Amino acid sequence: MGHSRQAYYQGRRREADHLANAQAVVELVREQRMRQPRIGTRKLHYLLQEPLQRQGIGLGRDAMFDVLRNARLLVAPRRAYHKTTDSHHRFRRHPNLLKAGPQQIRASASEQVWVADITYLPTHGKFVYLSLVTDAYSRKIVGWHVHESMQTEEVAQAMKMALSGRQSSRQLVHHSDRGIQYCSTYYQALHKRHGVICSMTDGYDCYQNALAERVNGILKTELLLQRPADLAQARRMVEQSVRIYNCERPHLSLKMQTPDAVHRASLAG
Repeated sequence: MGHSRQAYYQGRRREADHLANAQAVVELVREQRMRQPRIGTRKLHYLLQEPLQRQGIGLGRDAMFDVLRNARLLVAPRRAYHKTTDSHHRFRRHPNLLKAGPQQIRASASEQVWVADITYLPTHGKFVYLSLVTDAYSRKIVGWHVHESMQTEEVAQAMKMALSGRQSSRQLVHHSDRGIQYCSTYYQALHKRHGVICSMTDGYDCYQNALAERVNGILKTELLLQRPADLAQARRMVEQSVRIYNCERPHLSLKMQTPDAVHRASLAG
């Protein structure tokens, strides 16, 4: 056949090694996805570099895509859109301070800009809601609250959590959509009491609050995959998911660091 006996057996050994390496990669991926069920291949490649090296396996990013594709472990994207914002109200709106222009405010460190949003969570009973406050620089979720109603006092609990953990005296901007909860007298009084500057989208445009929407999406499409039975279970699931997101999930935009690591480094600098 034009091949020596030695070349034939060497080829068989290479094939066997390749299959064994692929199986080792699949096992590591499944172990990682026990906590982060929908984590993507790029992040997996970063997280698994060290354990793969310990096993003597060298694997590039494209090769990992091939292994996961053959094992049917690639993550298919999910898209869902549900409006939770009521911007038709009598309360005062504020200008968008993050909008591109000469006066645009950009976060150059943690605790300079926080973005807030509300999303829904289905349970086996009725819907509940999740309010989030995220640091724009570190991408860390600094405040969250799961609640049964859209009452302003409930939504504000996420902001109160964020403020209670605030570590710096930097000038802080709070950016959100123009929902009635954020424009209300109660929420605005919270800003005034803590010296927070208010920024809002120009209208109902999710792209003007894209970071907050993105964080909502990560939690719901990557981590909160099981439907909770009730409000209490939803709160426990969100608490665990926020911890994984903040402390374990690497961010492409953070050069594969976690939000918590970037947040702490910025405050210490």
